[in-house]
Amino acid sequence: MKPLVPLFILLNLFVNTMGQTLISGNVKDGKGHPIAGASISLKDSYDGATADSTGAFYFTSTEKGNQTLIVTNVGYHSFEQRIILKREEVKLNIILKEALSELKAVTITAGSFSAGDSKRGAVLSSIDVATTAGSNADITAALKTLPGAQQIGEQEGLFVRGGAGYEAKQYIDGTLVNNPYYTSVPDIAQRGRFSPFLFKGTVFSTGGYSALYGQALSSVVLLESIDLPEKSEIDASISPLLVGLGTQQLAKNKKSSYGISYNYTNVGLYFNLVKQVPDYFKIPQFHSADANFRFKTKSGGIVKYYSTFGYSNLGLRRPDIDSIYLKNAFALSNHNWYNNLSWREYLPNGWKMNLGAGYSTNKDNIDQQLQNAANQPVQFSNAAFWMQVKNFTLVNRQDLSQIKSVFEKKLGGISYLRFGGEYQYAYNSALYNDSLHKFADNFKALFVESDIFITNDIAAKLGARFEHSSILNKADFAPRASLAYKTGKDAQVSVAYGIFYQKPENSQLFYTTNLGYTKASHYIINYQKMTKERTLRIEAYYKKYEDLVKTVPVAFNYFTYNNNGDGYAKGLELFWRDKKTFKNFDYWISYSYLDTKRNFLNYTTDLMPSFAARHTASLVTKRFFTDIKCGFNLTYSYASGRPYYNFLIDNTGKYVLSDRGMTKDYHSLNFSAEYVPSIGKKNAKSFIVLFASMTNVLGYNAVYGYNYPYSGNPYLKQAITPPAQRFYFIGCFVSWGVDRTNDAINNNL
Repeated sequence: MKPLVPLFILLNLFVNTMGQTLISGNVKDGKGHPIAGASISLKDSYDGATADSTGAFYFTSTEKGNQTLIVTNVGYHSFEQRIILKREEVKLNIILKEALSELKAVTITAGSFSAGDSKRGAVLSSIDVATTAGSNADITAALKTLPGAQQIGEQEGLFVRGGAGYEAKQYIDGTLVNNPYYTSVPDIAQRGRFSPFLFKGTVFSTGGYSALYGQALSSVVLLESIDLPEKSEIDASISPLLVGLGTQQLAKNKKSSYGISYNYTNVGLYFNLVKQVPDYFKIPQFHSADANFRFKTKSGGIVKYYSTFGYSNLGLRRPDIDSIYLKNAFALSNHNWYNNLSWREYLPNGWKMNLGAGYSTNKDNIDQQLQNAANQPVQFSNAAFWMQVKNFTLVNRQDLSQIKSVFEKKLGGISYLRFGGEYQYAYNSALYNDSLHKFADNFKALFVESDIFITNDIAAKLGARFEHSSILNKADFAPRASLAYKTGKDAQVSVAYGIFYQKPENSQLFYTTNLGYTKASHYIINYQKMTKERTLRIEAYYKKYEDLVKTVPVAFNYFTYNNNGDGYAKGLELFWRDKKTFKNFDYWISYSYLDTKRNFLNYTTDLMPSFAARHTASLVTKRFFTDIKCGFNLTYSYASGRPYYNFLIDNTGKYVLSDRGMTKDYHSLNFSAEYVPSIGKKNAKSFIVLFASMTNVLGYNAVYGYNYPYSGNPYLKQAITPPAQRFYFIGCFVSWGVDRTNDAINNNL
């Protein structure tokens, strides 16, 4: 730098002799970092300069007297300073304050995985869900490869961070989905009802979620439906298991669309080829049809309506554990109808409105029989207790009507205030043999929440929720708070705290309404570094459970419940996704450590729940070969053994633990492949995908737990295993009128 000193001296002398003033200095941000490219000028003149890579600048001016210096740069607030020009050099040290920007601002990530078309990058997209080996386009199955979710194979639902499946809820466009899965079948997990391609964005919240949602102790899955299709199209699918046909039609002005589809599934042919452990006397059949209508409003808002109807029918037999010659026959028919209406609108003065309404009804007809060797029903006079409970009919119906409103106001900068309320009317009835149980609940909630951006590096989310249930005749107040701090480029730390409440299950409220809310308190700390091609996420959490429901024996085959249960869950989770290291290769790794105990239901003391594994991990890989137009996907999932228990009622009428143990570790290697023959064709008017998959490639013999006899024999138990070691699928999917070639390549289909 020494050779520059004489140059500045000569320049200064030259400027003074010419009647000019030298203006120099540097421009930095609030952290002392130089701002290259900042523009420096004198107001109402052509004199100025641009800061170099070190933030330094200098220029000369013939202006004299009082002047205004202006400094600007994209992403920063403009800076003005009065200066006096009188031939003496003016030296300035300028600090620009960073302007708040939605693109640059930190986001709250504690407890939440975003997926879809998020501007900040997706953890999973719809195509990711469809091509995660083992998921077979089931949203929940794909989410199980993320940290926090347990590998449960005998029950449907998401079991998150020590929580039961009913503690995780799903929402579509802000309204609750009452029956997101097909109806339960004993010891066989059921799929979700919705295709991932219905949605443009997904948020999987493993805890600490927004005050806009409630009645979930562990988790919410927030699904946002697509607005309008890009083009009109016709879709068809065919495989040995299912056939389907549908269309989406976009108006010529691209301001409205409608769509309809129908799918039929029959696994009869498949079961003839791949033998199942249960004896299916009614081959499972599923009919589903849906319709949608969407249109944009004059002010840029959108109205969306979605409706789906489903009917299913099945029946299966298994050997009865209490007898060497009897069988248990279970038959189920289900009707489900779901409707969702949403309206998003932009109002004057910076307000935004989101309205939602929904109606759903679900009816299950269940017939449970003891049958003899000839598959004929048997009845016993003066039968033992275990015979009585295995012969029954159940007609169960659930109806839910709901409305919800959310209003949002920009506070200045990029901070927001949102508030609103919701109302739900739930009617539930169960006709068990000749006994009718029913109740109705009027549920009301008010909520308020604010996103506060102090700087681009510091943000907070503060909220609270008030709820009241008429069936419980109780109210709750649930505060929520989150804070995020950007620690470096693309990296941040977040913390979250919240209280969450949930009503007891319907089956418990049928027996008694003298119950209160169950409660969970969440504490979360998270570190995340995310770029377009890589994501690193580390999270620790602690959950405290209070007022969990306990089962209390009252008399023979009669129980009541109270809120004397409690528990905790704590753990550490890791997620790493990498699309950069290996060309055309995408993979992610997730790991969860869980320490949890509960004293709830019929548990005799604090025990690790039977649905919890201490260690779970997944490795998901995807590789697309453009040359051969094929993609190959592998998923390996692992879970350490889960505990199992057998509780009996002793002579004093109390539960005692008669048997306990741990299942063996769970392993599953899943494979899927897709062939896209339309890739590479110019002006393609159709898009074809040939898809094949196989679960549990290595044929691992999984054991999910054990069933025990009603007779109370502590030495007799029956392993709960999958209905078949492997599941196979092949299918052809065709779309006319739209070319998704770029999506296939860019997302490694």
